[in-house]
Amino acid sequence: MMLFDTFKELDRISSAFFSGLPESALSSAPVNLYREDDRYVVEADLPGFDPSSIDVSAEPGLLTIRADRDTSREDHGERWLVRERSSARVVRQLALGDEVDLDAIAADYRDGVLKITLPVRADALPRKVAVAVGSSAPAQQAIESAGAAEDVAGPKAVPAHSVAS
Repeated sequence: MMLFDTFKELDRISSAFFSGLPESALSSAPVNLYREDDRYVVEADLPGFDPSSIDVSAEPGLLTIRADRDTSREDHGERWLVRERSSARVVRQLALGDEVDLDAIAADYRDGVLKITLPVRADALPRKVAVAVGSSAPAQQAIESAGAAEDVAGPKAVPAHSVAS
C-alpha cells in the first residue's frame, strides 16, 4: 500500500514550476513538521534572513512562507577576497488540513529558525465518550424498551417461508 505524501507532492510541483529560475534566485527552506497535542508545528530554517523580510500567510488548505535575503550592496571601494553569501528568495508552501484554526496561527523567528504553530480547531479535536456502567446505561435501556414493545405488540409473526414447529 503506497501512501500519498501531500507535502512531498506539493514540493515536487512547486519545484517543477520554479525550475526555470536561477538556483540562487529561489530556494526552498528545509522544514520539520510535527504534531504536538492539539497543534501542528512547522520549523523552517531561514538563517541570515532579516525577520522583517519574512512573510507567513495562511488560507484554507495552504500555508505559504516567503523570505528574502539581500546581500547585494553598493561597493564602497572594498576589495572582496571571498564573496560566497548570495541574495536569496525562499518560498515554501505546505498543504493544510481542514482542522487547522487559521485565525489562531502564530509565528516566531529565533536563531535563524521560523517556528509556526498551527492550532487544531476545538471542534476537530478527539472527544472523550463517557461509558456508563450498570443497568441504567442508555444501550441497556434501549434493549429493555424494545423488549417491552414486543410484549405489547404481541407475538412475532412467523415468516411464510419458515416451518413452524
